[in-house]
Formats: sequence, C-alpha cells, structure tokens
Amino acid sequence: MLKTFEHIVTSTNGRLGMIALNRPKVLNAINRKMVSEILEAMEGFDRDNEIRVIVLSGNGRAFAAGADIDEMMDDSSIDLELLNQFTDWDRLAQIKKPIVGAVQGFALGGGFELALCCDLLFASNDAEFGFPEVNLGVMPGAGGTVRLTKLVGKTKAMEWLFTGKRVSAEEALHYGIINRIVAPELLEEETVKFANTIANQAPLSIRLMKESVLKAIDYSLYEGMQFERKNFSLLFSSNDQREGMNAFKEKRRPNFSGN
Repeated sequence: MLKTFEHIVTSTNGRLGMIALNRPKVLNAINRKMVSEILEAMEGFDRDNEIRVIVLSGNGRAFAAGADIDEMMDDSSIDLELLNQFTDWDRLAQIKKPIVGAVQGFALGGGFELALCCDLLFASNDAEFGFPEVNLGVMPGAGGTVRLTKLVGKTKAMEWLFTGKRVSAEEALHYGIINRIVAPELLEEETVKFANTIANQAPLSIRLMKESVLKAIDYSLYEGMQFERKNFSLLFSSNDQREGMNAFKEKRRPNFSGN
C-alpha cells in the first residue's frame, strides 16, 4: 500500500512508479519536507521489484517554480550547516532505476535542479527553465551549477547563471537539457508512453547502462571504458541475457524478469 505524503502524491501505473509534486497553490515551491518526501518515495520505488521506471511530474501549472524562499530567508550559515539539507539531494544520485521527468510551466531554481536530476526529460512547449538565484543575492546549492555546466558547457552555463535568464523549451532542447517537447495536453500521456517503452526493456541492462553513463560524465575516457566493460561482462551472468539472446534466435519477443 502506498504511503500518503503531505507535499507529493504517489501512485503506480503498471511498472511505473509515479511521483507528482503537489503544492500547486505555490507553484510546487520546494521546501525541505518535500525533498525528503521525494527521496523517500523514490527509494521505495527503487526497492520495489515490480517497478522499473520512476516518473516525476508536478501538479498544477508548474513543475516547480523554485525553492520555498519563506523557509530559508532567515537562515544563517550555521543554520544551513547544521541542517545539512543537501544530503537528501545527494541521495538522488543513488537511485538505480531510470527517472523520467515531465516538466510543464516553470522549472526554476530548485525546480530546475530537481529536473536536472532526472535521467530523461519531457517538457511541454510552454515550459521555462532557469536559475534566478542571482536576483536574490544567492546561487544554486543543490548541484545546479555543476549539472548545468556538464550539460551545456562553461560559457553558456555562466551566461544563464549570471543573468538569471529563463530558457525556453526550444532552447533547452537545443542544448540537450530535455529529450522532447510535446503539447501541454499530451505531456503526461507521452511521458508515460515513453517510460513504458523503457520499462519493457531488460531491467538489469537499463540499470547498468545508467550507472555507466553517469560514471562516464566524471571519468576519463579510459576509466569510463573500463567501467563499461565490467558491467558488460556482468550482464552475462543474468537470466535476462539468456532470455534476450534466445528470444532473438527464436524470433520472438523477450520476456525479461529483471534477474
């Protein structure tokens, strides 16, 4: 039975674990409780053998318009150090299953950081991305400067960060931030359809490919290739490898079990 949360809504759709940010009256502004709930839900789906893909979206007119400023505006540096709030964000990188995000409306500040934690992103054509922190006298703190720079490069990242520019869905697609633009009324349908395509693939292959791609971002070419080869070899101990190759030989669809 799925747990009831205060700031998110969770559900399942076949092999998909669905998480929707649910503070629509404040455009899903992200507070610390919401981040904690997102991680609890994601880690639960990650442990659930029936779930193969996690889908993250936002209820209402926005994915997430940023962090909850009211919550943090009076914090001191010592408060932030003692809260150690970014450890929850660090746990996002430990999710083994693919995370597919669906962004409509605003994905700004912490909302943009959360979107960048997804492995794949669909966006409606009215979506806007950006880091407006410079206008508040602060900066991203949950990985925004790092993830954005790795995606779009130093020069463009600095331009967007220094100006607080809002980036359209078209520009986000051009720079590889998102995978696809769809009409707002089709966003959920198309995201779920795509997530199901992944969910029907061999789960261990998906898991180890995700791991290898994420390592490739930080490793040298040689180190990344060595890591890839170990994962390649590991899959030859799986039932899914035998099922996939036998299905190919027998000209039928494989039935992957995830082990």
